[in-house]
Amino acid sequence: MKVKKYPIDKIKRPFAKLMQEEKSGALVLGISIIIAFILANSPIHQQYHHFFEHEFGFYFDGNPYLEYSISEWINDGLMAIFFFVVGLELKREIVAGELSNIRKAMLPIAAAIGGMLVPAAIYLALNPTGEVHSGWGIPMATDIALALGVLYLLGNRVPLSIKVFLTALAIVDDLGAVLVIAFFYTSNISFLNLAIGFAFLLLMFIGNRMGVRSIIYYALIGIVGVWTAFILSGIHATIAAVLAAFMIPANVRIKESIYMARIKKHLFRFKNTDPDDLIPTLTNKQLHILERVSLDTKKAIPPLQRLEHAMTPFVNFIILPIFALANAGVTVFNIEIDKLFSTNVAIGVGLGLLVGKVLGIVGFSWLAVKLNIASFPKLMNLKSLTGLALLAAIGFTMSLFITQLAFTHEEYKTQAKIGIFIASIIGGLLGYLILNKQFKKTL
Repeated sequence: MKVKKYPIDKIKRPFAKLMQEEKSGALVLGISIIIAFILANSPIHQQYHHFFEHEFGFYFDGNPYLEYSISEWINDGLMAIFFFVVGLELKREIVAGELSNIRKAMLPIAAAIGGMLVPAAIYLALNPTGEVHSGWGIPMATDIALALGVLYLLGNRVPLSIKVFLTALAIVDDLGAVLVIAFFYTSNISFLNLAIGFAFLLLMFIGNRMGVRSIIYYALIGIVGVWTAFILSGIHATIAAVLAAFMIPANVRIKESIYMARIKKHLFRFKNTDPDDLIPTLTNKQLHILERVSLDTKKAIPPLQRLEHAMTPFVNFIILPIFALANAGVTVFNIEIDKLFSTNVAIGVGLGLLVGKVLGIVGFSWLAVKLNIASFPKLMNLKSLTGLALLAAIGFTMSLFITQLAFTHEEYKTQAKIGIFIASIIGGLLGYLILNKQFKKTL
């Protein structure tokens, strides 16, 4: 029997298919970067920059609370949701993914550590003192969405083990970036608000241990409690988002075998309720059975994965494009070359990403294999590893985010962004070409 289709299904189908593809999010993010760059270099570039400076907040009894610019709301508010999803991915990988097996995890962990330390060292060697010194965290980051997006452009030619390695590397890299933000880009801490934030985290932890599965429970405490307390404490809200994500339950209420048995029982009962296809509505008995199916299905899916699955499209297609529109707009037509290179920020960021990532990832991975700490996954060699390291040089989202935290001087921010753009474009292109050539040979 065919399922009845409606005109709206023809409209929804291509959008649903687009959102399910791994590379679609990277494509939308790339388009947003281009739009931001065009707007920043168009006749309305002043209005474009000024728009993100407008402030809004909450007022109570005539006093303003949480009053920030649109740019700050995007970077501290919307990006907290992005980091929440990063936290969910991290916990999933640690609990049951590539990072759960220490032997399998050692290679991406070693690669990520090298890919963070060497870029930072290159930047610091070129910018040892002054305000520019604080930008050392910028070239440490990898943009997981864009890096994987370029890799997925190669299609099924790339072995799954290679994709898994880059995913694990980028996730460990994200964890490193979160720790760097927490320890080095946080100041003026209010310990009272911090204590309140940890008290709300404790409530989430207690709820987890008691078996609370309600997403609303964790959302209310996480947003109203943890996020607000952390942002008032002076510690960046992204840290609150990651910590809150780690409090989400990752276990199922009913195991697969029990779930399958229950579903078979529900389907048998549904089949024997004597349905009448001529009637468009369900009987009360049918409705009750389907409610039981829905309830058991929820119990069979960990809240962590349910949240990650539901929020990932929102992050990829809404939050990251908005972040790109707000932060990728660099006005270059009026930049003087001597000002662009008045410091070594652009060079430090560019070389840190493009050279440091390759040296760090390839060097530390090779060392881990030689010391028998780890082994290369199937079909990986030094050439394919170099291609992956170049993709890891795409530091766009996370690097731009750290740029906003590292500098207050707009000239330094612009220099850093130019370094990020150049390194990311070159790294992405070279990585694609190397991997494309490498895996053509393996066919």
